[in-house]
Formats: sequence, structure tokens, C-alpha cells
Amino acid sequence: MRMNTKEVKIGNKVIGGNHPILIQSMTNTKTEDVDATVAQILELEQAGCDIIRCAVPTMEAAKALGEIKKQIHIPLVADIHFDYRLAIAAMENGADKIRINPGNIGSTERIKAVVDVAKAKNIPIRVGVNSGSLEKDLVEKYHGVTAEGLVESALDKVKIIEDLGYDNLVISIKSSDVLMCVKAHELIKDKTNHPIHVGITEAGTLRSGTIKSSAGLAMILYQGIGDTIRVSLTGAPVEEVYTAKQLLKTLGLRSGGIEVVSCPTCGRTQIDLISLANKVEAMVSDIKLDNVKVAVMGCVVNGPGEAKEADIGIAGGIGEGLLIKHGEVVRKMPEDQLLDALRNELLHWGES
Repeated sequence: MRMNTKEVKIGNKVIGGNHPILIQSMTNTKTEDVDATVAQILELEQAGCDIIRCAVPTMEAAKALGEIKKQIHIPLVADIHFDYRLAIAAMENGADKIRINPGNIGSTERIKAVVDVAKAKNIPIRVGVNSGSLEKDLVEKYHGVTAEGLVESALDKVKIIEDLGYDNLVISIKSSDVLMCVKAHELIKDKTNHPIHVGITEAGTLRSGTIKSSAGLAMILYQGIGDTIRVSLTGAPVEEVYTAKQLLKTLGLRSGGIEVVSCPTCGRTQIDLISLANKVEAMVSDIKLDNVKVAVMGCVVNGPGEAKEADIGIAGGIGEGLLIKHGEVVRKMPEDQLLDALRNELLHWGES
């Protein structure tokens, strides 16, 4: 049962309500470098990113957003810290949403200046609170950084903006501590109806970050909490998108595309299964098919049986392999022809 949040429009996308959970990522280029930033965003779009966020540390970066917006197709979020003038400039240059922490923007007057522009342009504000920057008084109150402190901090910031007459808001409460992050989301879900952006911050490298993010996000999303997600990884942003897509599919929260399943290697494996499975996964990424399951199996002994639940699959033997469709062996061929045969079948899927 999804958390009952209100709808918020971000550019040409809508989050909250019954809308699908959208995937976000963040560029790691210098936003001032328009060409590099646009190139990265277009790659992320192709991978399945729904919303992109760019750091805006300078006025030059804020002004670059206008040119970036002309060349991309997904909503652009400006990430602002400390300088309220950058938030205003980002919105004036076309940002579809801004991410701020009112606690580091400064005085109420400065927050009001940002809110006034957002209100005039009907631009959503994402109120972001991280465990690494929790206020000292809340750390003292809860005797350390806690889920309770994160929730109180976030709701305090939301109230500041609501008291200024604006409620077009999205909330994020993040921690690198997975269980603390999960608990914070469990605590906040009955205290607000604003959409929630979910992520495990500073999760780590591709391997460790994927594990931490998947564990935390799965526990949160399975409880119906979350309207957008980001898998934060120290690596190429496109890996964040691939991981997020797979996570949502695994939880039954997103369908479509080609799903690749592969068996673990064992002593019976007579083929370079690891390389083959990776090649298949890369190969199918640009094929536009919905809800097709592809199996990559390591031996011809169990391969056909294990692939019965897949729509199509390949199973390797000693220098040769089988092409299998709907559990039936279609033909045998040399190992080096398996990948091309599989691709050809997928490109002509549904024609026979």
C-alpha cells in the first residue's frame, strides 16, 4: 500500500499520488561546462533517468541551467547550498525544482526571498536534511544523530516554508546509516503527506554502495514509502540509474524492458558464463521490448529446464550452446554464435 502523498508537478513529470516512482540521478560534471553536462544528461536519459539534479555552486552554474534546459528532455533540479541568491538565479534560469536545506540558507528573510520566487513560478522545493549536517541542538536533544532528530529537523524546515504560505514541497531525509534511514522514513510517513524522495546518502562505491542502497531502499519502498529514488554511488551516474531500475523491477514497482536472469557458475560450467551474461546484459540495453525475460545458463544439462520460465534463453556447453524459446530447444550452434543469434531473435521478437 503506497503512502498517500499529494501530487507535485516537476517540469513534465508528476510525482506523488498514484504516479510511478521516478528515478533520479545527479550529474558529476561542472555545471558551468554546458556541453559536458548536457552529454551526461542525455546518456542518463537513454539509461532511464526520469529527473536530473545539477549542483549549482556558482552564479555561472545557475546561468548555465538555461542553456542546459534547451538541450535535454527531463526535469532539471538545481542543488543549492548556503547562498539564497543561487536558488533564485537557478529558478530564473529555468530550474524545474530546487533542492535546499533552509537551515543553511540563512535568515527567514533569505528563505522568504527564495520561497517568493518559487511561489510566483510554481516551482517545487525539495527540503533536504542529511544526518551529516543535523543541527547541534537536535544532536544534543536526542543524545546523538538519530532517526527522531532527522524527522524533527525535516518537519521544522517544512514548517518554515509552509508558514511562508507555500506547500509545493518534496521531503528527503537521508543518512549513510541504513537502519537509521529506514527508521526515519517509518517515523515520518504518518506525519506528512508531502512526497518523499528516498535515498541512502554517501552509500559508497559501485559494489558496496549498490548493496547498501538496495538493502535500505528495499526496506523503505516495500512499506509503500517513496515517490522518487536515487541510488547514490561513487561512480558513473549511469550506474545509479541501472541499479535503480533493477531495484524497482525486482520489487514489482516497475515493469517493462528486458529482464536478464543468469545462473551462478559451478563445476559443470563449460562456457565463459560470466563474460557471456555481461555481454547479454549490455546487448539488450538498447532493444525496446517490454516484459521479456532472457535466461543465460551455464550448461546444456540443466539449461533448458532452468530456462523454462524465461521467454528466451541460451545455454552453453563445450564450445557450443543451445538457443531456447519458451522452454523448447530451437537449435544448437557454436558458442561464438550464441550472442548474435539471441540478439537477432530479440530484434525480430513477435514477428513469428
